[in-house]
Amino acid sequence: MAISNHQLKIANRMRISATIITFNEEENIQSACDSLAWADEIVVVDSQSTDNTRKIATQCGARVINRGWPGFAAQKQFATDQALHEWVFSLDADERVSEELKSSIAGLRNKAENQLADGYLIARRSFYLGRWIKAGGWYPDRQLRLFKRSLGQWVGPHIHESVKLKANARVEKLSGDILHYSISGAAHHHRMIGERYAPLAARQMFEEGRRTSPLKIAVAAPSAFIRSFILKAGFRDGLAGLSIASFAAQHAFLKQLMLWEIQRKGDRQ
Repeated sequence: MAISNHQLKIANRMRISATIITFNEEENIQSACDSLAWADEIVVVDSQSTDNTRKIATQCGARVINRGWPGFAAQKQFATDQALHEWVFSLDADERVSEELKSSIAGLRNKAENQLADGYLIARRSFYLGRWIKAGGWYPDRQLRLFKRSLGQWVGPHIHESVKLKANARVEKLSGDILHYSISGAAHHHRMIGERYAPLAARQMFEEGRRTSPLKIAVAAPSAFIRSFILKAGFRDGLAGLSIASFAAQHAFLKQLMLWEIQRKGDRQ
């Protein structure tokens, strides 16, 4: 029996595994999974949550794997390795897929294999202090989130994990946004910097061989504020932009100070 072009197209359709890593995300996981309903499968790798994250994800139809926490890049790589399909779309639990992005991905599925790139950069838009942020370095904040798993590897020892594709891979931009709901308010933002981002950044800088000084510590905050609020046009976002720039200054100062503490301990050993 001859195979029609339509049947051949269905057989060769781009199949996508969506992956999410979680820890105590019962408030987010339902919406995250709902925004991935278009995927051929959803894989949730949960790092031993103590709430109902795994139960809700299972009810959403996701394949759920319970695994201890090895770090961001390692956990996302594990999730990628569990995918059934060559194409992987990675989403965080506090992110959603916009309607425009869904349409763009649907458009890719109608293309022939040789018309596809090996990975796609997607803009991420953050919701902060009651508004969608459009400047200050927070947008478009393009992320490589849709990629061929055979060509990609998650990298990043502590923070800012990302996918690195092989040198000959072709990367293109995809229309539409990933919608990011990561920060609930000023107190939450403050805690994230002090308890997570600054300590991890300082540790990563130290392991990369970077060192600081009193002068670097002194100029870190004002330099970060000027870069975010003025050079990257954070003023366009009003009070939200001012807050982002101020917290960027706090983060820059704190990570340099924590790096100084780490290197002093190393010098005394």
